[in-house]
Amino acid sequence: MTKKPIVALIYDFDGTLSPGNMQEFGFIQAVGKTKEEFWAMSDGIAVKDDASNVLAYMKLMFDEARAAGIPLRRENFRSFGRDIELFPGVREWFGMVNEYGASKGVKVEHYINSSGLKEIIEGSPIAHEFKHVYAGTFIYDEAGEAVWPGIAVDYTAKTQFIFKINKGIFSAHDTKMVNASIADDKKRIPYPNMIYFGDGDTDVPCMKIVGMFGGNPIAVYDPANHKKKAAAEKLRRQGRVNFTAPAVYTREGRAFQLVCAIIDKIKADDTMKRLSRG
Repeated sequence: MTKKPIVALIYDFDGTLSPGNMQEFGFIQAVGKTKEEFWAMSDGIAVKDDASNVLAYMKLMFDEARAAGIPLRRENFRSFGRDIELFPGVREWFGMVNEYGASKGVKVEHYINSSGLKEIIEGSPIAHEFKHVYAGTFIYDEAGEAVWPGIAVDYTAKTQFIFKINKGIFSAHDTKMVNASIADDKKRIPYPNMIYFGDGDTDVPCMKIVGMFGGNPIAVYDPANHKKKAAAEKLRRQGRVNFTAPAVYTREGRAFQLVCAIIDKIKADDTMKRLSRG
């Protein structure tokens, strides 16, 4: 039986599938801050201590929740994910892409690669659509309370997950398999079979890696935000992405048209490769 090629769609979350940062749809309000106040405080921590912006926001979440008397358990984080706003068409997107891939004889898998929090994403209405979520997490004590950052994912840390998807590694702490030498034809998902969706600076290293190895990075943007559109076009001019598209995930949208065309090419390339073997 001929093995179906796997196509991996890899998404950033904030600004890519959702128009805002995931903390802005419940958590920030729960601790009595506006989003402007919260991010200014987070940036202040990072600047003052010359610290990672990701670790700074994780510390601020921890401190503000404690001050407000809000327990930080996995179930609390997931509850904040329930009301995350999504771009148009996102809820239906995965089914449409899966159906199109199946009609062309390819298996489609969806992944998250985010600097946000895995626990919040797991509470979102689309959590069940993903093969795996690579994102930040906390470490929890015996009582189930968050006590320390477990994984902090900045723009360079995100690149490790591209290599893990390539090799089929779903462990966050693995460093052995991800660095092992594996023949290209033994890797689970070749780079040319990857489609990377991102919206900004934290995605640039991943976009560059995916494109450099023959994959298809796409810069998406909020169609209502002219600055975001200009930033996406700049990435395309710089050669960091192959395509740009509004973050509209309907059947009529450019993003769906692009993905369908890329799936067609991946399938054709796979067929040509098989035929060349005689």
